[in-house]
Amino acid sequence: MSRLTRCFEKIRNQNRAALIGYITAGDPDRERSFEIIEAACGAGLDILELGIPFSDPTADGTVIQRASSRAIKAGMNLRLGVEFVRKLRQKYELPIVLFSYYNPIFAMGAETFVREAIHAGADGVLCVDLPSEYSNEIMRYVEQTESQPPNTKNGEKTVTVNNTFNRFHFIRLIAPTTDVVRRNEILRCADGFVYIVSRRGVTGGNSNKIDWNGLEREIAEMRQETEIPLCVGFGISTPDDVQIAGNFADGVIIGSAFQRIIEEQPDTAKQSIVDFTTSLVAKNKRNN
Repeated sequence: MSRLTRCFEKIRNQNRAALIGYITAGDPDRERSFEIIEAACGAGLDILELGIPFSDPTADGTVIQRASSRAIKAGMNLRLGVEFVRKLRQKYELPIVLFSYYNPIFAMGAETFVREAIHAGADGVLCVDLPSEYSNEIMRYVEQTESQPPNTKNGEKTVTVNNTFNRFHFIRLIAPTTDVVRRNEILRCADGFVYIVSRRGVTGGNSNKIDWNGLEREIAEMRQETEIPLCVGFGISTPDDVQIAGNFADGVIIGSAFQRIIEEQPDTAKQSIVDFTTSLVAKNKRNN
């Protein structure tokens, strides 16, 4: 059973939603970024979405765009992001999903990416600009990688850190513009969890408010088509948002709110992120 599957089973038994945090690796710099991410994991995140900075993050709003820019200037890239996973695995067993655009994966080589990510202990990838039907561009390398030991380098085995899962997931997205036919096609091939985009627009903005009642109805419809966990993101930024979405979603995803803290107070972000995560955990309770 994979880490993601175990996580959602535990959360379901606790009658709450999974708290999923997106944090850009390398912001404000590599050293402080790792300390911030490590602190967030220890403060109560159930799942970490580790953002890989990219120069043209088209799905992301200005807060995450600026975070990506700072991280790239600090020298962050996909290989170093995978190393973050490896280091986190020395201490934490929470599921870690790499959030990337396809260009960094293509540049690294999809086979190399899959091998290194799995051996580091990653639990999946969310590739925001790779359509669901092209998931095999990445996933065709998973089975052969999971069945092989780590590669050798200069005669020495690459260390695999506490790699106890048995599946690497390709996380799919469903947007408000996804029609019902395509939505059901995506649900039929989904695994791990599905990222439900809560509203039109990019991450972090507030120009398009969330229609909570409409979103709840949409998720209820999707539950008729799949048993895969359905998680809500885009525009979720406060403890109250977490409480509302957590009443009907299997997971709640927060991203820009974390990055805004890091941007506004980089020197004290570690403790501020812990305090913010704690406030989210406190409100992550279902009414029923």
